[in-house]
Amino acid sequence: MTVPVFLAEPGDLARPEFTFGGSEGRHAAAVRRLRAGERLDLTDGAGAVAECVVRDAGKDSLRVEVLRRYEVPPPRLRLVVVQGLPKGDRGELAVEMMTEAGVDVIVPWSASRCVTQWKGERAAKSLARWRSTAREAAKQARRFRLPEVTEPATTSGVAALLSGAALGVVLHEEAASPLSTLALPSDGDIVVVVGPEGGVAEEEIAAFRGAGAVPTLLGPTVLRTSTAGVAAAAVLQARTGRW
Repeated sequence: MTVPVFLAEPGDLARPEFTFGGSEGRHAAAVRRLRAGERLDLTDGAGAVAECVVRDAGKDSLRVEVLRRYEVPPPRLRLVVVQGLPKGDRGELAVEMMTEAGVDVIVPWSASRCVTQWKGERAAKSLARWRSTAREAAKQARRFRLPEVTEPATTSGVAALLSGAALGVVLHEEAASPLSTLALPSDGDIVVVVGPEGGVAEEEIAAFRGAGAVPTLLGPTVLRTSTAGVAAAAVLQARTGRW
């Protein structure tokens, strides 16, 4: 059976034995109902891992002993997906799937053709939901490095991100070059831009080309914006050897 993963404070991970409490410890004790003798892995979400065993289970906390510690190094080649804001709850679906697929950074993008717009209080709540979704999906996927969900980016911000990338691509149904045939770098950032339901506008394509990005074709079918990112991630993960 897969050992469950929970988030813990870095200071606790350095101790040989400690009480694992708070919301994560409460979930482990009361929801997952872990008991003495059972295993769990704790991480700070930034690569530090402590393999632990439960020594005593309380109502809302666990007394755990650290058996082994290790570090998961950051990837030499990071996968960054710029996600045009989808409608409804499809944004959280996209974040969940991309997290499971190993995307390192997710950038919400307010494209000109986005039906959904993040403004004011709604922006803060939506971003919090994306980050919470990434956090929970990372634990489910046993990721010891949580993906970063950045602040929303404008088109000029995305262009700046692309200009600093080792490779920048824009998924576009009219592109000539398939994503599966592009030459890939050995390190740095691969930045993939996924447009919203209405697609990427011509002026946005021009701005991204000017920043050095290459329009690429994902496949013969047109995918929803909420699934295009994870499909692109699967292609790149396999080609870079991370899968």
